[in-house]
Amino acid sequence: MNRLTPLRPIPTLISTAITLVIWFIIPVPEGVDPNAWHLLALFVGTIAAIIGKALPIGAVSIIAIALVALTGVTNPHSTKAAIDDALSGFSNNLIWLIGISIMVSMSLNKTGLGARIGYYFISLFGKKTIGIAYSLAIAETILAPVTPSNTARGGGIIHPIMRSIADSFGSKADDGTSGKIGKYLSLVNYNINPITSAMFITATAPNPLIVSLIISETNPDNELTWAMWATAAFLPAIISLILMPIIIYFLYKPEITKTPDAPHFAKEHLKKLGPLTLPEKITLAVFGLLLIMWAGIPALLFGDAFSINATTAAFIGLSVLLCSGVLSWDDILKNKGAWDTVIWFSALVMMASFLGKLGLIKWLSINVGNSIDNMGISWVSGMILLVLIYVYSHYFFASTTAHITAMFAAFYAAGLTLGAPPMLLGLTLAFSSSLMMSLTHYGTGTAPIIYGSGYTTLGEWWKTGFIMSVVNLIVWLTIGSLWWKVLGFW
Repeated sequence: MNRLTPLRPIPTLISTAITLVIWFIIPVPEGVDPNAWHLLALFVGTIAAIIGKALPIGAVSIIAIALVALTGVTNPHSTKAAIDDALSGFSNNLIWLIGISIMVSMSLNKTGLGARIGYYFISLFGKKTIGIAYSLAIAETILAPVTPSNTARGGGIIHPIMRSIADSFGSKADDGTSGKIGKYLSLVNYNINPITSAMFITATAPNPLIVSLIISETNPDNELTWAMWATAAFLPAIISLILMPIIIYFLYKPEITKTPDAPHFAKEHLKKLGPLTLPEKITLAVFGLLLIMWAGIPALLFGDAFSINATTAAFIGLSVLLCSGVLSWDDILKNKGAWDTVIWFSALVMMASFLGKLGLIKWLSINVGNSIDNMGISWVSGMILLVLIYVYSHYFFASTTAHITAMFAAFYAAGLTLGAPPMLLGLTLAFSSSLMMSLTHYGTGTAPIIYGSGYTTLGEWWKTGFIMSVVNLIVWLTIGSLWWKVLGFW
């Protein structure tokens, strides 16, 4: 107990000052419920504490739950109702979908199946450097539906494979040889991650939050199911994944363009892994079962009576892994990331939900919408402007969750005020919430891992990220919107 890890003083003072200024000094705007304004003060202070890392995000969220209950901003007439409101986020099934899916994805690393998938595709397509790039992209895409931690997927599974390939060609981060192949592969390694994160609800933790926010601002008829999300993302994502390695190839062409030894290298690693083990086979079967249930195939084949909720499916998958012994209960208990995600998601979803219920999001959206409307532009131009502001404000965020929680609901509601079709606007903002990860070396958890390996300079990273953000937005705003029109989503 001699070594304490208390609140970091400067971020704590800043977040506290922001909260107090909004609560006590800034007058409550006309038409806004005072309780809504006070909740906004707690919400903004919480986001500031998360951005400044006053404490780990889970710890900040516990404090936020305590403050919401203590101040009674959601229900000033009953302390019991106030704590019930503060804990209401834990009853959100989408939060548990992500938490349980993170636990399920542990089996990829534990069994070695994740590495096996990566090396398998390199053994098939790795004769050229760009073939290795596409192999990494295919491997991560296959892993994406069942790895809600994009950091674990891109940084924990794919990045070690990428580094071992670079090392095998004598391309190091610290001896001036990164240009051989390491720089190119590391930039590709990272820029796969935002695209695959956009492809599935279960591909990154904040995606279910977006589903909840869209419903809260419209109605349950606009709920994005797992299959709807995946179908909507499929075409623009495939195009982005095809273009991205080529664009980076022209930006930073590797010195080594042909890699005839890479398939042999990958096969050697596969040989070390040995034949497919029973735990790997069980994991594959569970992932196949999950994809079948998440895609709604039982209901499609046998009728709505056989429809399985996505969160229920995740619990079934985890149950099979526990019963078979692929995962143990100790494994689950030790997965700090999963439990941490459940805690902070519950707090942020709760606060965002009550900001909507108390009318603040509606008030803010009307004001933003009126400001754009006064510019005399159409809803199409207004929606594009909102998306651009939303995406490029990510330069100021070190967390996609904090960014989405702070801005998504208000920008979505503002777009609705302009007259944008709910699903078109929702899908555009939803997918942009992942695509914006490409911008910086701190934009999501995967970024510091890959950037920290030292293959690229900061300038190269930011240049590539900005160019890819432009390319991705063009693809998803044009081809994507047409694809969603064909699908009948708007």
